[in-house]
Amino acid sequence: MKRFIPFVAKDPIVSVIRLSGVIVASARGGGLSDQALAPAIERAFAKGKPAAVALVLNSPGGSPAQSSLIAARIRRLADEKKIPVHAFVEDVAASGGYWLACAADDIWVDASSILGSIGVISAGFGFSDAIARIGVERRLHTAGRDKSLLDPFKPENPEDVARLRAIQDQIHDSFIAHVTARRGDRLTTEEELFTGRFWAGARAVELGLADGVAHMMPKLTALYGDKLRLRHYGPKRGLFQRFGASLGAEVLAGVEDRSHWARFGLT
Repeated sequence: MKRFIPFVAKDPIVSVIRLSGVIVASARGGGLSDQALAPAIERAFAKGKPAAVALVLNSPGGSPAQSSLIAARIRRLADEKKIPVHAFVEDVAASGGYWLACAADDIWVDASSILGSIGVISAGFGFSDAIARIGVERRLHTAGRDKSLLDPFKPENPEDVARLRAIQDQIHDSFIAHVTARRGDRLTTEEELFTGRFWAGARAVELGLADGVAHMMPKLTALYGDKLRLRHYGPKRGLFQRFGASLGAEVLAGVEDRSHWARFGLT
C-alpha cells in the first residue's frame, strides 16, 4: 500500500532476468537470442524504476554475434538509466555465457559453477572418403571460387582452414577485448585466461573472472535490504512451443544443445 502514498519511501525493486540455455540465432527450443530477449530486457530496465537488475545465468555459450548483441543491449540500458547490473551464475557461464556475464558490473558464483572458455570453436565432419566408398559422385557447381569453403564432402583444404582460423582469431580478439574492458584490473596476470580453459567458481574468483562466491537472494538482501522486491522477466514462449507443435524441430535442437552442455560435464 505504501508505494501509492506520496513522500513515503518505497521498497527497492530488483528486476531479475533469467538467461538460461544455449545462445542461438533464433529463439528455438528455449535458446537465447537478442530478438527473443529484447522485450524482457527492455521491460526489466524500464518498469517500476528498479534499483538494480540481476542476471541469473546458466549458459554454455553458442553464437558469438548473439552473445555480443544481448550483452550490448544490457550495457546500453544500464548506462542510459544508470542502473547497476549484477550477474549470478548457476551451473555454467562459459564461452558466450561468460560474454553475457561480463555485461554485469559484478559477477557472483557458486563455488561449483563453471566459468571461462574464452575462445572460439568450429566443429564439423568430413565425408569425402565415405561417399567414395559407397559410390556416390559429388556434383557441386559454384559462381565464386570460395563459395564451397569447408564443404564437408570435399577433402579439407589448408587454405580454407587458414581462412576459417583468421575469422576465429578476429572473433576471439573481440571476446578478449570485451572481457578486459569489463573486468579491467580485476583479472589476474598469474595464469593465461584466454586459451579456452574453464574453471570452477572458487578458482574463477581467484583469477578475477568473478567477484565472489554468493547466491542471489542473500547477496541482493545485503546490498538492498531485506524489504527488497523481485520482479522476474524472461522470453515468452510462442504458441507452438507451448503446445509442442514443432516437436521434430525441438528434438533436433535438443540434441545440438546437449552437445554444448556436455563440453562442461553437464547434460
